[in-house]
Amino acid sequence: MTAFAAGERSTPWGVLGCELRAVNHRFLELGVRLPEELRALEPALRERVGQKVARGKVDLTLRYRPATGRGAELRVNHRLVGQLSELSLDLGSRFPGLRVDLTELLRFPGVLEEEELDAASLQAEALALLETTLADFVAAREREGAKLGELMRERLERIAAIVGEVRGWLPEIRAGLRQKLDARLAELKQPLDPGRLEQELVLQLQRLDVDEELDRLATHVEEARRVLGLPEAVGRRLDFLLQEFNREANTLGSKSVDARTSQSSVELKVLIEQLREQVQNIE
Repeated sequence: MTAFAAGERSTPWGVLGCELRAVNHRFLELGVRLPEELRALEPALRERVGQKVARGKVDLTLRYRPATGRGAELRVNHRLVGQLSELSLDLGSRFPGLRVDLTELLRFPGVLEEEELDAASLQAEALALLETTLADFVAAREREGAKLGELMRERLERIAAIVGEVRGWLPEIRAGLRQKLDARLAELKQPLDPGRLEQELVLQLQRLDVDEELDRLATHVEEARRVLGLPEAVGRRLDFLLQEFNREANTLGSKSVDARTSQSSVELKVLIEQLREQVQNIE
């Protein structure tokens, strides 16, 4: 299911940014991009997202922009400067022309000390930002899912209506089949045993019986409605259920001896394919 959410959070060490993007995918595939300061946080981030998202190709990006001026408060390592001063005086007696430039001195490793980044606190801030962004992300997916659920229920209603129509045609189709069989036998000059005729008719009707397929389609419709109302991830369950829908629609078409039921089988397949496409967007 496609979705997007983004957020920012100010911290004493700088600004954190978080983005979550998702496109349709059969399973959960999570890609994570992190700044070096938050690299150790990846397992925890994957766990948090996995708790809320079960399906989709998801990209999680965290950005960190250090605060302007962080480390600009000059903290001098006076102990090291004292050692360098003593060394300069010692060498000055040997090299009278020796001069020490202040800028070069400050560039000497360890003379200026930066305040260490509180990694644990920054990671806690990043997790808090993820939680708020993830909540927006899930809410966006739920809104889209609600709209898709309405569309799917409309198609399920149409499938149920087709099942009802075919049921209503069956007595007429069976009567027509008997009339056709009687007409063909009437064309034969040789008389047939009435018992054998009845037996042949029963066999024909059994081969063309679609009551079971219609019953199963009606059951699948009710199950799909129930699953759509569950407060959990249902995409893969619906995907499997639609395979059963398709099997019954195919059997209905293969047994058809009437143009109406043949057309109904085609319409069922179209509706089932539309449902299958929409299920790919549902978690």
